[in-house]
Amino acid sequence: MQKLVIPRKTVYRLSLYYRALQRLRVGKTATVSSAALAKAAGVKPTQLRKDLTYFGQFGTRGLGYSVESLSKQLTDVLGTTRLQPVILVGAGNLGAALLRYHGFAKEGFEVVAAFDVKTSKTRAQQLGVKLLPMTELGGFVREQHIKMAILTVPGTVAQEVANALVEAGVLAILNFAPIILQVPDRVVVNNVDLAIELENLSYFIQ
Repeated sequence: MQKLVIPRKTVYRLSLYYRALQRLRVGKTATVSSAALAKAAGVKPTQLRKDLTYFGQFGTRGLGYSVESLSKQLTDVLGTTRLQPVILVGAGNLGAALLRYHGFAKEGFEVVAAFDVKTSKTRAQQLGVKLLPMTELGGFVREQHIKMAILTVPGTVAQEVANALVEAGVLAILNFAPIILQVPDRVVVNNVDLAIELENLSYFIQ
């Protein structure tokens, strides 16, 4: 039986729906219509209903969605019902800033270690996370069964580091390096290029 292929944009929008639901929970909203949830997530109602049908039947006709129930179902789908271990490679300025961000745990992710060419007890204490040398990267990933990594190294070494991550068993990389990584089909890469995003905004303000 062929596995159903879910579009990456659909998976991305599930995260938008989940965050919209969290805002509704804070506001003590018990149920929400597809139109209201779609508006809160910035999509069309038809798109929301199409996205959710990939994963089963949600909601009741005429009553809408239970905010609590749909939130739980989306965490099951997204695999964030428990803390997902993540590593960060490259503890420079950007990497250090990400390590100090406390929102990861709230969203279901735990940065369990960082790797860098420069390590010391003082830096580890400043960053608040286990800081290990690059030579221990592969062994740590294999022993701890790490499947996700954040890459904040210079572009000149990004591909080399990505190769090491893939070889060790990492299946998903959030890449902040200004380079398109070449990885096997089984590995998913999401690229975050801040310069490109700013250039895009610059176009729209001309």
